[in-house]
Amino acid sequence: MAIKEKGFVKGCLPEELKKVLRSVAANWGDVMDDMQALQVIQLSGAMTNEVYQINWPTKNGEVVRKVLVRIYGEGVEVFFNRDDEIRTFECISKHGQGPRLLGRFPDGRVEEFIHARTLSAADLRDPEISALIAAKMREFHNLDVPGPKNGFVWDRMRNWLCEAKSLCSPRDAEEFCFNSLGEEISMLEKELSQDHQEVGFCHNDLQYGNIMMDEETRSITIIDYEYASYNPVAYDIANHFCEMAANYHSETPHILDYSQYPNLEERQRFVSIYLSSAGNLQSDTEVEQLVHDVEKYTLANHLFWGLWGVISDYVNKIDFDYMEYARQRFHQYWLRKPALLGYS
Repeated sequence: MAIKEKGFVKGCLPEELKKVLRSVAANWGDVMDDMQALQVIQLSGAMTNEVYQINWPTKNGEVVRKVLVRIYGEGVEVFFNRDDEIRTFECISKHGQGPRLLGRFPDGRVEEFIHARTLSAADLRDPEISALIAAKMREFHNLDVPGPKNGFVWDRMRNWLCEAKSLCSPRDAEEFCFNSLGEEISMLEKELSQDHQEVGFCHNDLQYGNIMMDEETRSITIIDYEYASYNPVAYDIANHFCEMAANYHSETPHILDYSQYPNLEERQRFVSIYLSSAGNLQSDTEVEQLVHDVEKYTLANHLFWGLWGVISDYVNKIDFDYMEYARQRFHQYWLRKPALLGYS
């Protein structure tokens, strides 16, 4: 990725990308003769891909066109199937959610640039914005996306554990208890999977950088669907709550601050809005049950992203301390397990 990044800084875009940009420009009635007129801005905060905003002036110069270019990270085929992710992207776009796909090239794709701001870490704790996210999450979970409608999280973690074992050193394997982690995953699946739990199409990575808001209309758009799949909705909400501990734009983006994890009142408010957003009346019992399930699913979430961090340290060259991030996630798992499951 370092080579690609230097090429972008120098303005030396890949030829395949230039062809896609010319095609997109032509569809809008623009003529792109001078590639030096392109303005390339790298956007921070992405940890799987590199993301750029590319601008160019129209013929009369009155309008500046904007697109988003996503350069795929190296080694990410370990985590998800890119073809499946593209199909999900197109399906969600057809449902009127998220940006449109404008073009593809071997190392990435060009997407519609959404004229909205990306949320910040602090935004997730804003009660008004949090309420908007809760309602949008409910809408997202109700999407009818083709594919088996059962939870993917357990099989995905088992696959990632096998991958992590094959990549990491014996020292790392011992530190992260990889020899017993398969038993932990099976135990969690047995403890957490309940017949009453709703399964929906989940984003599975709803951190603040994947949420955009139009300041005028206050409408929320969820972006980036690499990890999206069907899962218990409690897992997706748990993931979102865990992400409140992160600030990927700080001087230490890999450090998690769990004092920022939402308190009980905040969790209850979020879940209540989530359940009622479709116009359905919900009982206090339903709210309490989902809040209870969400808390337990934070354990699965810690293991999920802990494994992701270990693998990423070996396959991804983006400047991020993946191993320390993994260390914190596994630490939270072992710290919280006794209280949430009632045994060590």
